[in-house]
This record gives sequence, structure tokens and C-alpha cells, in this order.
Amino acid sequence: MAIRLEVLAGLAFLFSVGFLLQILGCALYNNWWPMLTGLMYIMLPMPCLFFGGGGQSFISSEGNDWADAAKFLTGFSSVGSIAIPAILRHADLITGGAMWIEFTAFFILLSTVLIFQHVSQEDYY
Repeated sequence: MAIRLEVLAGLAFLFSVGFLLQILGCALYNNWWPMLTGLMYIMLPMPCLFFGGGGQSFISSEGNDWADAAKFLTGFSSVGSIAIPAILRHADLITGGAMWIEFTAFFILLSTVLIFQHVSQEDYY
């Protein structure tokens, strides 16, 4: 069973808002250092794809060392997505407003992924 069209449209809207905030956090303050967070967004699913097999089953798998490594590296990338703006703010490379916009973009993108996972699991069962 496929994901309903209105859910898919809502997820696309949330993703677009998160991505727009990512770009606005850089463009409004004329400082492109926060775009380093985008690198972490690109690296975030890679361990799951390479070590976890790319499916949803690796999340609940236990005893598989490669799946555990994928979970660890995914968590490391997630923390890096929050830490990069905070470190840049601490080093006075970005302003506080850019940092908070980046945090907001992160949580919107995170909620998009969590909603997608919930909806796809409902269809799976």
C-alpha cells in the first residue's frame, strides 16, 4: 500500500521548509559557514545504506556488528548536525540568529524523517 498523497505532500512541504531555513540561515546573515551542516545531512544516511543494508530492519536488529556500527555513525552524524552551528557560534564565525535558524531547520528535517518512518511503518504492517 502506498503512502497517501496528502501525507506525501505534507512531507514534501516540511522538507522544503527545512531546506529553505537551511539556506536562509546562511543568506540572511551573508555568511555561508552554516552550510557545513548540509554536509552532515548528506552524510547522515550513508552508514545505514552501506552497513545496515538500507532497509528498515537494521534499526531493530541486534547482535549484528555492522548494524551497530551503522547506528553509531548515524548518531555521530546527527550530533554533528547540531554541534556544527553551536561550535561556529562559539567561535564567533556565525551570529546567534543564524545558529537558531540552523537548529530550527534541523528539527524540521528531523521531524520530516520521523513522520516518514512512522507513516511507512504503518503501511508496512
